[in-house]
Amino acid sequence: GFLRSYAVEVDVKDASNDTCLYAQWMMEFLIKYETNSSDYKNATLSLSSNVTHDGSICGNDTQAALLAVQFGEGHSWSVNFTKTNETYQADFITFTYNTNDTVVFPDAKRKGPITIVVKDTMHPVQLNNVFVCHNTDSIEGENVTQFFWNLTLQAFVQNGTIGKNESRCDADAPTSSPTVLPTVANITTASTTTLSPAPTTAPKPVENPDTGNYSLKSGNKTCLLATVGLQLNVSQDKPLLININPKTTSADGTCGNTAATLRLNDGNSRFIDFTFVVKNASANVRRFYLKEVNVTVLNHMNGSVILSADNNNFSKWDASLGSSYMCRKEQTLEINEDLQIHTFNLRIQPFLVKENKFSTAEECFADSDLNFLIPIAVGMALGFLIILVFISYIIGRRKSRTGYQSV
Repeated sequence: GFLRSYAVEVDVKDASNDTCLYAQWMMEFLIKYETNSSDYKNATLSLSSNVTHDGSICGNDTQAALLAVQFGEGHSWSVNFTKTNETYQADFITFTYNTNDTVVFPDAKRKGPITIVVKDTMHPVQLNNVFVCHNTDSIEGENVTQFFWNLTLQAFVQNGTIGKNESRCDADAPTSSPTVLPTVANITTASTTTLSPAPTTAPKPVENPDTGNYSLKSGNKTCLLATVGLQLNVSQDKPLLININPKTTSADGTCGNTAATLRLNDGNSRFIDFTFVVKNASANVRRFYLKEVNVTVLNHMNGSVILSADNNNFSKWDASLGSSYMCRKEQTLEINEDLQIHTFNLRIQPFLVKENKFSTAEECFADSDLNFLIPIAVGMALGFLIILVFISYIIGRRKSRTGYQSV
């Protein structure tokens, strides 16, 4: 479905009631968590309209500045800033999400607040400059992907006045629209922005998508192998087919003994997660299958999330543990009423990969049916040929007998 995201504005004051730290931005979180059934789900956590900034600190030459916000059912996010004589920069991001929030984390196995700390990748900014980044930036760590966009920020504000000079992030193109500097107010505000669907004027791809080869490693060993061509079918507003380009798509994810996730990142605008789990078919037979697919599509103009959909009730791509699953023919995964994924030339092995190679493949019914029909067709052709030869032989014998009687 399409999401609603909230723009947050925080203005921190010093003892003289002057602005010392200012930020306005949008952010969202994609979180993988374990359920009571020991499989994994993906949750999307957005800022709510009720945001506070308790604990934010101005900072000085010896103390780091801190931007901290709290939102929702026990969730919080903060980033600290350090400065030199000429620059300031973000240091570490601390994010706490509360799995007691059953709306966001239904059936979570681990209950309570979970905190992660990641290093921020922000470049140093000249003091008295405003840092601006319209396009999306993302940071991953410990099963959490954090998305940021439409950011305007200045730490260690001098004399209570926000600077007029901008420092842009690398992702912003030179043609990006100029930023209108915000009005400073001694409040934390939250305004809603309804995200519009991505433009659907792109032409429908004529050909099937190219096939990509993807893999994951655990240490020095390959733990997951995948070969597949992918096509998104978005039916919101006007129908739109999007081919995933393997040349611009990277793979990461997690490997485990009973669950594995392959995440495909198509140039930071489309994220597709495939989650596989192991089931016990009997005491001696263990099989794996595709359990969940999560898709996130970002607006390529400003990086905002325009589509996030998941389906965790699949039972597809079933094969024996230690084997690979293969289906050369086109398959369709129904994510929801507005989104489908078409796969081509699929071969996947999420567990027990040996020597960086696929194990023996178990083929899908469509391929097996085709393989079964080929020998039947050949047999029928041979049978038809034998019948023709036999009929020709009978006709020849009759003509010979007629000739003998005439003599």
